[in-house]
Formats: sequence, C-alpha cells, structure tokens
Amino acid sequence: MILTRISVDNPVFATMMMVALLVIGAFSYQRLGVDQFPNIDFPTVVVTTTYPGASPEAVESDVTRPIENAVNTIAGVDTLTSRSYEGRSVVTIQFNLDTASAVAVQDVREKVSAVKSALRKEVNEPTITRFNPDDLPIVSVAVESRSRSLRDLTTLTDQVILKRLQTVRGVGNAYIVGGVKRQIEIRLKPDRLESFNIGVDQLISAVRAENQDLPAGNISRGRDDRVVQLEGRIKDPREFLNLIIAQRGGAPV
Repeated sequence: MILTRISVDNPVFATMMMVALLVIGAFSYQRLGVDQFPNIDFPTVVVTTTYPGASPEAVESDVTRPIENAVNTIAGVDTLTSRSYEGRSVVTIQFNLDTASAVAVQDVREKVSAVKSALRKEVNEPTITRFNPDDLPIVSVAVESRSRSLRDLTTLTDQVILKRLQTVRGVGNAYIVGGVKRQIEIRLKPDRLESFNIGVDQLISAVRAENQDLPAGNISRGRDDRVVQLEGRIKDPREFLNLIIAQRGGAPV
C-alpha cells in the first residue's frame, strides 16, 4: 500500500524509477556472463578395485562390502551405490553439495587405506578417482578387420593406434573397450595332483615364481659396467610343461 500511495502521489518519480530499472536491467543483461561448460564441482568419488578371476558374488563379498562399510561412516555422504562385476568392483560415493570434492577424496582415501589390509592378497590396489564429466569419452573409434583375428586386432590397437591417439594434443586419456588379449590356458589333471599331494595354490605359486625375469646385479670390468638379468619369462607356451612344481621322493614333479 505504501508503494502504491507514493506512486499515485508522485507519478513523475514513479516513472523515473521504472525507467532507471529498465536501463540498469538492459545494461546488466549485455554484460551477463554465460558459460557453455561451467566449472561445477561434483562431490562424487569412485573407488574401482580389480579382483582377477573372481566371480561377481566373490567380488561383492570380499571387496565391495568391506569398502562400503568403511566409506559409509564418512560424514556428509548422501548416497552410496556399488556394482560388482566379474573381477571388478565399483563403489560410487556421492556427498552433499556443500562438501568440497578434494576433502571428499581425501576422506575416502583414508578409509580405503584402513580397510585395504583386510582384503585378500589377490585383490589389486584400489583406484580412487573424482567424478568429472569432462573425463567422459567424447570420441569413440571402432576398429574392425576382415583379414585379422580379434586377438591380432586387439594387439594392433593396443600397440599402434592407442599410442598414436595418446600423443594427440589435448587428449587426456585413451583406453580400449572390448577386444581379446592373448591368454595361455593351463588345464590341470586332478588325479595327478592328488597322487603327488600337490594343491592348486602350490601350482599357481610355482607358475608365478618361475615365469618372470630377475635382476642378477652388475658386473664391472675396468670402465665397463654391465647389468646382468636372468631371463626367466616363458615365451613358448610348451615351456610350461617343463616347470618344476615340487619335489617328491627326491625327484622333481
């Protein structure tokens, strides 16, 4: 009522105020900042952990749940979701909007470090990243061939195409989705293992220990200094048949 009374009693003053507001609004509109891609801080942290060879059920019980229980105690957590795949666990923690993403990442890293020692030794180091929409892929390149096998095509993509894309200016990250990597399948004979009283874990440990290159130190002679290395990595799959798994009765198995 007061504004109405002032406007009725002073029409010129009311008109000048309206004109001033229009001029100020038009002046401000011309200088209004518009950003097509605004810099928004998303307080979302993703914990990715690989568990090679494990089923989704094993990943959920051995990896996902311990990480969930650890990060769920952090103050400011809004939502907590997880996905358990074959050999991989993904835990997404979304914090309240008033939480700084740098603080959220540090809190998650501390909680995951505390629970990391309780995980199985086969579980790889968890990867903690901050969600950023700019990190999502903006270009996808499909590679196909009618003359090459899928394994050869994957090797070509990994060793040639991927490396060239990573050197392009402005490319932050490039990775391969799909494909088939070279694998060697070792099939065991349960009856032979049982007869020699050899467990599967012992065989796996022997294969892992024998299939690697080991440094043997340096040899110095005058001004020459050479590095000695024992090349024990298997190149021919048939050489796996010659590995010594254990000693039984004074004879190698």
